[in-house]
Amino acid sequence: MMSMPDSIKPRKLSDAVQDRLLDLIRRSGLRPGDALPSERELMAQYGVGRPAIREAMQGLQHMGIVDIRHGGRPRVASPSVDAMVDQLATSMRHLLTHGDRSLEHLKEARIALEVEMARVAATRRTADDIAELTAIIAAQTAAQPDPETFLDHDAAFHRRIAAVSGNPIFEALSDGVFGWMRSFHVEQVRKLGLEALTLREHRNILDAISAGNPQAAAQSMRDHLERANALYHQENAT
Repeated sequence: MMSMPDSIKPRKLSDAVQDRLLDLIRRSGLRPGDALPSERELMAQYGVGRPAIREAMQGLQHMGIVDIRHGGRPRVASPSVDAMVDQLATSMRHLLTHGDRSLEHLKEARIALEVEMARVAATRRTADDIAELTAIIAAQTAAQPDPETFLDHDAAFHRRIAAVSGNPIFEALSDGVFGWMRSFHVEQVRKLGLEALTLREHRNILDAISAGNPQAAAQSMRDHLERANALYHQENAT
């Protein structure tokens, strides 16, 4: 007896249009800033109505592939790693809110990324990098009475270390992970009353990077992040 084939779920019309548009961009060799055909042209070419075209375009805009401006044709967007990370925020909110193990996984990933970035920074740092990190710590020290500004400088410190790698993906990911935790689990990146300890740990990290000691920089970063995780678990256990 022959088994019945699995049913194929019908796709939304706008999804099919979106695939066609992506193929058009690739086949035509369109570059950032190049205009796409008008809505009317696409409607005629694909034999669909305006709603399907607009929904497909909005989907591409959300993915950072198309730039839609009022009164003009959609254009191929300039690639941006920061925009890509920002687009993950909605998914991360859902994941961190409803995934039982998601926060632990994110903390583990953050430690792996930040520790390696500190190690790399100790081998690639320049005098300008050290000067900028020193200035960030000075600004953070002055901002101790203002928790939000203090946290802004905290994020800047970690992002600047990642930037020393010269890889913009590392930089954006470092900032993105910090931002997600700040937005959805702020207690993971801020413990009121421990600003002086945070600053001391940041100075330890900077001293190791400045000295060109990769092992010490990595260990200082690990100690810093694992201390924050341990305090979080102690607070929840009480």
